[in-house]
Order: sequence, then C-alpha cells, then structure tokens
Amino acid sequence: MSPRGIAIPDVRQQLFDAAERVLLQKGPAGLTGRAVTKEAGCATGLLYNHFADLDTFLAALFLDRAARAGARMAHLTTRAGMGDVVDNLMDAIETLSTGNLLALAGLVMARPSILGHLGEAFADGTLELDASERAFTAYLRAEQEHGRILADADVDAYALALVGAAHQVLLTHGPHASYLHDRMRRTATALISAITPRA
Repeated sequence: MSPRGIAIPDVRQQLFDAAERVLLQKGPAGLTGRAVTKEAGCATGLLYNHFADLDTFLAALFLDRAARAGARMAHLTTRAGMGDVVDNLMDAIETLSTGNLLALAGLVMARPSILGHLGEAFADGTLELDASERAFTAYLRAEQEHGRILADADVDAYALALVGAAHQVLLTHGPHASYLHDRMRRTATALISAITPRA
C-alpha cells in the first residue's frame, strides 16, 4: 500500500526500480531500506512486508536483473555471421549497462553479506557471475567459425577484456552517459580490429 492507502501494482518491481536509481545516484553506501522506499514513494515498512531484510531484498533484485540480462545476452550468438561484429558486441554491452547488471555486480562486491542469500542460486546454476563473459566468448567463437575472427585468436581473453572494460567505464562514469557508448565502442573496435582477418 502507498502512504495514502492506495494499492501499489507490482510492488516488487517498483522497489527494484527504486533501488537501482538509489544505487546509481548514491552508490552502495547510500542504498538503505529507507532510501529505497522514499525513492519508490511508498511507506517505509513496505519493503520489509515483502522481504525479510535488506540483503534478502538486494539479492532478489540482483537475481531478477541477472535473469533479464541473461535472457537478452543469450541471443548474441544468433547474430554471428550477420551485421557488424562491433555493432553486435555494443548491443550486448548496452544490454548490460541499461540493465545495470554491472553496477549490481559492484554492489554485491561492496556488500559481501548479499552473497549468503545467493547461495541456492549459485548451487543450482541459476546464477553465474561470469555469464556475460561466457556469452561474449561464445559469440566470438561463433564468429571464428564464420571466419570473421582469426582462428587462432584467444577469444576467452578478448571476452574478459570487453567485460572488464565495460565494468570499469560503468563504475567510473555511470550507465547513462554517452561516454559509456563512445568509450566502449572505441575499446571494442580496437580489440576486434586486432583479431579481424585482413583482406
């Protein structure tokens, strides 16, 4: 319920969206239950009506966003052999940034107590922290099969470089700045040009 007693549709998603905004504005240190509910425009106790504590809530937020990003990233390999390699990679990188998954990964590192609530997801394979890296690796390997990436290129290393660069740019400049797109396109172009067969 809202402070005025009006039912809030899809409360979990409203709280998740609010938490992301707080995280991006104030960083992990500013992410408190009160800050989230204030941002969501709802009663302070609403979060705890749905979640046992803040760490449980943040773990649920991470799992929700990871599942969404994972579903979108899974389609990357279907684009192998089509379009421009850098464009395909940039679409995937922007999927990670617009979903704020990299920022949320930073939150998990900043608040190790969240990890305890992710144990079951780790155990059953629902959550894989290296999912984006593996998606890039699979895509680059598929492009090798199409002859658009050098056969002897270490695609695992290039995938890690892409994810690491995206994470660094996101943490230092935020996900909504045009800087993210421009800097990552330059980085992806430089990396891919080094492993693209010459005519």
